[in-house]
Amino acid sequence: MFIDFSSRPPGPAFAGNASHLANYRRIYRKTESEVASASGDDALAEYLDTYSRLGASRVVLKARDVRSTFGFRIANADVAEFCRTHGERFIGFAGVDPHRGDAAVAEFEHAIRELGLRGLNIQGFEHQLAIDDERLYPLYEKCIELDVPVNIHCGTNFSTHTSMTYGAPIALDRVMIDFPALRVCASPPGWPWVHELLAVAWRHPNVWIGTLAMRPRLMTKPHSGYEPLLQYGCTVLQDRMIFGSAYPMMPVEKALNEFEALPIPDAVRRKWLHDNAADFLGIAAG
Repeated sequence: MFIDFSSRPPGPAFAGNASHLANYRRIYRKTESEVASASGDDALAEYLDTYSRLGASRVVLKARDVRSTFGFRIANADVAEFCRTHGERFIGFAGVDPHRGDAAVAEFEHAIRELGLRGLNIQGFEHQLAIDDERLYPLYEKCIELDVPVNIHCGTNFSTHTSMTYGAPIALDRVMIDFPALRVCASPPGWPWVHELLAVAWRHPNVWIGTLAMRPRLMTKPHSGYEPLLQYGCTVLQDRMIFGSAYPMMPVEKALNEFEALPIPDAVRRKWLHDNAADFLGIAAG
């Protein structure tokens, strides 16, 4: 049993081939090429079967709205419809455009109260906003009011149309000082500022770390920069590490197999794979 905190279903409503993300396709060419090559209904059937066969209890899908900066979105309504159609295994996070001010806050509230989405997704590099930009603050306030968590992109990005500094995790420290009740999953896990993100999470008990969009085996590879995640994730932060495949950037089964091979105690492994995400999402651990 596991929870996949990051997945993008096949289909035109979830297409990830926006022009500002073209460099991602270069970076992840090898692992994306290992994803099943079926198309249309066959691709969706394979996607759904994969999670059923592997025993996923929940799968998190994330909307995005970056129309002000890059003219691109994965719509809240489409994410909500997918979750309604395919059952409680799928949980949707809303995406809104913070450059739209009060309208974005209202859209976010509608997505939670009316569409049934369960959190907020902030991709700062696509919004061209740092994590602590005050244009995001009304959305953080609304998360607390609605009692839903937020996923915040943390670490470098591979789009050459925007700065990598938007993901610097030190900015998350200021946000948590200002909003200590905010429940945040910082994902990906902060590279090349992994130590910085670990320090922020250690300081703030409402910060989780999503180990997604990376090869799990890199946590055991010397000089990769990811090794501290394993050290701290098995000790002081063992209750706040969350697994995600970032499918289709990496095949789900391959990500799980690499994770299972890590030298992690079984009790801690269950936390990373399931219980920590369940806690973050506010669902029964089972």
